[in-house]
Amino acid sequence: MKTALITGASSGIGKAFAQELAQRNYNLIMVARSKSLLLELQEKLQSEYSIKVKVICQDLSISHAGEAIFKEVKQDNIFVDLLINNAGFGDYGRFIDRDLQKQLNMIQVNISALVELTHLFLTEMKQEGKGEIINVSSIAGYQPLPYLSVYAATKAFVLSFSEALWAEYKSYGIKILALCPGPTESKFPEVAEFTNFPGMEGNQNGIAKAEDVVKNALSALEKSQANVVTGGIGNQIVVNLSRFFPRELIVKGIEKQFRQN
Repeated sequence: MKTALITGASSGIGKAFAQELAQRNYNLIMVARSKSLLLELQEKLQSEYSIKVKVICQDLSISHAGEAIFKEVKQDNIFVDLLINNAGFGDYGRFIDRDLQKQLNMIQVNISALVELTHLFLTEMKQEGKGEIINVSSIAGYQPLPYLSVYAATKAFVLSFSEALWAEYKSYGIKILALCPGPTESKFPEVAEFTNFPGMEGNQNGIAKAEDVVKNALSALEKSQANVVTGGIGNQIVVNLSRFFPRELIVKGIEKQFRQN
């Protein structure tokens, strides 16, 4: 039986990955900060699917959190067949008006912890000649986003990093995918303090279901794609804008759309 490790597994896309993979008979290692939510999900999935679910309560904003997770997994002598680096968050507002430590924590979670976990588990995958990794980026990774500047930059890193590794390691029998969803049912708006943005509160038009994002991601992984943009045609338009318009024009338009009142 295969094992998948999922960060940010207590809600949103991470939780949807856990539920879908449990249905597909994967054992799970679920990582998040909220122990109570993880334990609740653990009990549910073990009961419904008769799988093994290990819970690791870990704050990825702490330096070397990835190493701590890896060591705990190795203590149980578990090989991770599928690594899903899903944990991440954003922060909305003018850059210098936002808390600097929150921005630095975002870089730690969205980039540093992801790189650390990828390096540690990919090393084992290469030795075994098998393995799969999904790194969750975003359509925000395709262009700068004023008022979400650090977030978009971290997702651009994840996209570029993941595509590079896809090319490096495909000949070793390892699949690596950059997952780029658009707006999706999650706690992102709440954590980013983005809920007062027009259209974000009480309007589910254009908001994808996490379950659909997960199924699209796993389908793309099976096909050995380097990346997948999930959601409707609107997301496809967004990620291709820079092919047809100057970047300065695009970012100016986004600034007007995202500008705080």
